[in-house]
Order: sequence, then C-alpha cells, then structure tokens
Amino acid sequence: MRHPDPRLAQRPYDTFHMGRSCMDLYSNDVGVDFVHIKSFAAYVGGSPTNMSVGCRRLGLKSALLTAFGEDLVGDFVLHFLTNEGVDVQFSPRKPGRRTSLVLLGIEPPDKFPIVFYRDNCADIALEIGDVLAAPISDSRVFQFAGTNLSKEPSRSATLFAAELAKRDSTSVVLDLDFRPDQWYDPRAYGAGVRSALHCVDIIMGTEDEINATMLTDPHAVQLTHSQLTDARVIGNTADHICDLMERGPRVVVEKRGKHGCRIHKHGRAAEDIPGFSVTVQNILGAGDAFGAGFLYGYVKEWELWKAARLGNACGAMVAARHGCSVSMPFWEEVMAFVDERGGL
Repeated sequence: MRHPDPRLAQRPYDTFHMGRSCMDLYSNDVGVDFVHIKSFAAYVGGSPTNMSVGCRRLGLKSALLTAFGEDLVGDFVLHFLTNEGVDVQFSPRKPGRRTSLVLLGIEPPDKFPIVFYRDNCADIALEIGDVLAAPISDSRVFQFAGTNLSKEPSRSATLFAAELAKRDSTSVVLDLDFRPDQWYDPRAYGAGVRSALHCVDIIMGTEDEINATMLTDPHAVQLTHSQLTDARVIGNTADHICDLMERGPRVVVEKRGKHGCRIHKHGRAAEDIPGFSVTVQNILGAGDAFGAGFLYGYVKEWELWKAARLGNACGAMVAARHGCSVSMPFWEEVMAFVDERGGL
C-alpha cells in the first residue's frame, strides 16, 4: 500500500504516537501466584509508548506525545525513552498529577493478573494545547490508543489530534487497546471508539477488542484471573468489522495471537497472515510489538501482508520475553529470527 503523496516521505517523523505511559513492575517469580511474588523487575510500558520504542528500534523516526507527573517515576520513564532515541520533547509534565504504574503477575501460558494504578495519572490529562504544541502533522503516521478516549481532557485532545492528522494527510492508526477497568461502563468504550472512526484509516485490535467496539450487553465481557488486559468479549466479529469499516477505516488488522493476524479490506476477502511459533513467557506487549512491526512495513510502503508478517515476528519475539518496551526487537534481531523460520 503506497502513500498517495510522495511529499510525505520528506516529513521529519515516520510515526507519532499518543497516549499512556507508565512504569511497569513485572514479577520476577514466573509461575508464582500473585500473593507469593517476592520481587519485581522495573520497565517502561503503556501501549503507545511501547509502540514508539518498537518503531524506533526497527529504525523509524518515532515521537511520543504522553505526559508525566513531576515525580521520580516520570524521571524513570523519560530516562528510558530518551536513551532509546524516542523523541519525547513534546511530552509535558503535569503538576499535581502522577506518572502511572502497572503491576503484573506472570503465570504462563495464560494467566497474567494485572493491576493498573491510573488514578490522577498524568497522561489522561493531555489537553488540546499539548496537541497544538506537538508537530503531529510532521509525521507520516499518527497512532493512538483506545484508552486515550476513556476520560477528559485526553478524549477531546485525542480526537482533535486525529482530526489534524487527517486534515494534513497523515495516516491515522487506532490501536483498540480495550482495558475494561478504565471505563465507567464497558459500553462507553465502544461509544468513544466509534466517535473517532471518521478520522481513522487503519484499526488494529484483537477479536475481543473488535467485539467491544460494538458492545451492547455489558455481560458479554468476561474476565478471568484479573486479566483486564485480555478480556473476552462475546460478539459477531465479522459483522462488527464490517460495521467499523462502514464508519471510515479502510483496513482492519485483526490480531490473532499465535495464529498471526487477519487483514480486512473493503470489498476483498479477509487475508490470513501466519504467525511464528514460540514458547510464551508473557503476552503483554506482544500486540504492541506487532503494531510496531506492522507500522514499519506500512511506512516503508510494503504490501500489507508483508508488513503484517513482520508484525507477527515482532509480536512472537516479545511474547517469548519478560518485559514490554525493553523487549522490543531491533531490526537485526527480527531479521535473524525470520530468516531462521523461512523469511517474511
């Protein structure tokens, strides 16, 4: 898929990401119940933040619009991102707010209890003024997450940013990022997402996240093991994908874990892109790694199936590792990984 305007290639940023950032505390005691955890490893996380790091490690010029509290946790996150080469100069500090925190238990293959500490967090306080101070239209891609829309003023700031990007021919990519506990009612998530779709070109999300965008019965959301990051949502996914594309997006990329992904485009049969088999250590961050790989291929004007195949490889590599952003593969790593498995 080629960009219609060759002048986009001259923009100073390849990808501009907007949304949550945090310190991640991940259990060092793999396979242990949460109450028996003895220690945690400290990382940097948050879906758009992870994706910005993943894009940068693959060689793209990435920037991040998030916000930090005037606290040591913010210092920690900023230090990591600066060392990674992600442009964070437009990410403000928010007086009176806190940089958010996430705690995670790791019990593979399918139990990852998670706790979000986002009360009074800084990134949800992003405002329209912060958007205007950030050169979002100087990027080829603007990517944001569904959680951005959960509260004001982040909601209106994100919608404003998407409108600016769309106006200036920047591709707008929405990662659905459904976190049920961040919404006062899970049906509000779908209402928020649908309000943004007129600006969105590409959607990325799991089957459950896609179903959540059209949710009418809150009882269709099923949680186990406090897995707020991987909720099951009952619904007719195929119909919901059609509904989403009728509202503006031209591509829906359905992330399918170990099965790879499925690409949906208007008027065409869905295309399954196979994944890569690995031994799972931690599923968190794998979807963000997929997004980074996919965006790399999209920016480089690859065919979507090839971009998705790279995304599958990046996602598999992170699923086999302990952390999120710190585990995002570098270009040389992912190329070695795919070459050993038959290539892209």
